[in-house]
Amino acid sequence: MYSIGVQIASLKMPFKQALPRIAEMGAAAVEIDARGELKPSQLSQTGMRQLRKMLEDHNLKVSAVRFRTRRGYDQEADLQRRIDATKEALRFAYQLGCHVVVNQVGPIDPEAKESPGWNRLCDSLIDIGQFSQRAGAWLAMETGTESGEDMAALIDALPEGHVLVDLNPGNLIINGFSATEATQVLSRHIAHIHANDAVRDLARGRGLEVQLGRGSVDYPAILGIVEELNYHGYLTVTREGAADPVGEVALAVEYLKNIG
Repeated sequence: MYSIGVQIASLKMPFKQALPRIAEMGAAAVEIDARGELKPSQLSQTGMRQLRKMLEDHNLKVSAVRFRTRRGYDQEADLQRRIDATKEALRFAYQLGCHVVVNQVGPIDPEAKESPGWNRLCDSLIDIGQFSQRAGAWLAMETGTESGEDMAALIDALPEGHVLVDLNPGNLIINGFSATEATQVLSRHIAHIHANDAVRDLARGRGLEVQLGRGSVDYPAILGIVEELNYHGYLTVTREGAADPVGEVALAVEYLKNIG
């Protein structure tokens, strides 16, 4: 059975103000952006204790740590710095009792397996994956910019258990892929799910984010697939383009409670 989280960035308010609002919604956890207000490199041990205390005071866990790098792990420029920063985010997540760090790893093209970019991507993920075994937190690749089949091909090219998946159904719809099919292909690797929604916009040639429950994502089908594999992770509500962020996120939390 899954638990419900809320991405703090979706509320468009500071961390301290967001925690009581999220607790009032009845969510169990929050997603923290490690490149935003709370940067691991700027947190002392005292700061980390204060952060954990704030979460405990509102009875909230950390569902995931988002760590969006400026480039993918296929790009040579500043690659080692990117890898080291990702490892720091993994340590940060573990200290918060969280085992998932979410990032988009870069373009995934199984047809280019002989290219330098593909080899750099695989080598980087192996390096990060080996560190994960010691750190107790894993990198979860965010879906959306490629099909589930292409992401599965990358996972198959890596040692078992080195990288996990963050299922982002709305992203998949926006980019013209089937969220349900991606769930089927990637199900045993899914460690975290972003709860969002989207519809295809034929005039724009791509999808459009909408309020959770009003788009094309079939959440009952997706949850049925992952629950067959005893998924015990989080569904973390995200909403980027809301006119009323707090109100729409609260409605999304209620929607997930009703279908759970």
